[in-house]
Amino acid sequence: MEFLLDTANIDEIKKYKEIVPLAGVTSNPSIIKKEGKIDFFSHMRQIREVIGRHRTLHVQVTAGDATGMIHDAETIREKVDSDVFIKVPVSEEGLKAINILKSKGVNVTATAIYTKFQAYLAIAAGADYIAPYYNRMENLNIDSKQVITEIAAAISRNNSQSKIVAASFKNVAQVNTAFEAGAQAVTISADILDQAFAMPSIEKAMADFTTDWESVYGTGQTINQL
Repeated sequence: MEFLLDTANIDEIKKYKEIVPLAGVTSNPSIIKKEGKIDFFSHMRQIREVIGRHRTLHVQVTAGDATGMIHDAETIREKVDSDVFIKVPVSEEGLKAINILKSKGVNVTATAIYTKFQAYLAIAAGADYIAPYYNRMENLNIDSKQVITEIAAAISRNNSQSKIVAASFKNVAQVNTAFEAGAQAVTISADILDQAFAMPSIEKAMADFTTDWESVYGTGQTINQL
């Protein structure tokens, strides 16, 4: 089970890597836009410095054709590092690029997946991660849970090393369902984590424990003060 953070915000990454058992960080052009016109490669290197080499970093190509995607991938690997997972949308040109990149031993995350067939093609091409868009599929009246279940079955059936990293969530319930359907990983924004920890019952339980403890040992007393 892997939790990745879907952001390029350095402060968010620093915060949540201390809280969540973070497996990596993902980004895409829409996420980069939120940070403004940053020095892109310097920013990506800074993210790598924050998360370390033991966590995965996923950076998306922006070209629309296979040749351009390959050049993007080469530039990312040269200017960030060779361990980066190159995110490639599973379009006709994207799949062509995935085949070429995998033949060169490049780490690849196949993204923008809305259908089982896209995923099957990406698995066959050897993509390391498969990124189905959970909420976006739901918005198109596609059964996201079923899609992920079938992708997971295909991975198992073919003894593939591909992993599902489900993406595009609007709430914690969708994240739970993705894992239950067979996703090995999820990539979630900071606001989803904020939702998860904002449950009033959690704060109430903590307050009750503190009240009960202090009623016996005194206000402000903690275990290390005994």
